[in-house]
Amino acid sequence: MKKLFSVLILTVVALFTFSSCDLEDDSPNFHFELIPVDSVAVPESFVMGKTYEIKAYYKRPTTCHFTEGFYYEKDLNTRTFALQSKVLDQGDCEPIIDGVLLETKFNFSVINNGTYKFKFYNGEDEDGNNTFLEFNIPVVPE
Repeated sequence: MKKLFSVLILTVVALFTFSSCDLEDDSPNFHFELIPVDSVAVPESFVMGKTYEIKAYYKRPTTCHFTEGFYYEKDLNTRTFALQSKVLDQGDCEPIIDGVLLETKFNFSVINNGTYKFKFYNGEDEDGNNTFLEFNIPVVPE
């Protein structure tokens, strides 16, 4: 009985201790956005079973944008990519207007025959429709 009472007392004390804490969230608030890709370096052809480095070039829109890798969709031999950025929600973001292209890259392994279609998000047109840089890359014999 004493053991049960001790456990009960400890549980009540723990509940009061944790419920009375004021845990401040000091982490910065942020959201994600897609950044348009300005250009891409892809090979003219692929060889089955090989891995290729694909380079994409983009402009960082503001001092609050930080790249977080690629959003990626796969549909048969079509690959759609969009560069993701984490954007800090703070009032002191400055636009970056120097026009300097930054580079990011990833490795792509060829596992299918045929032709791969690569689509890289390039922004929106005047009607708000997504636009893409598109590349058709055939898989050729070694």
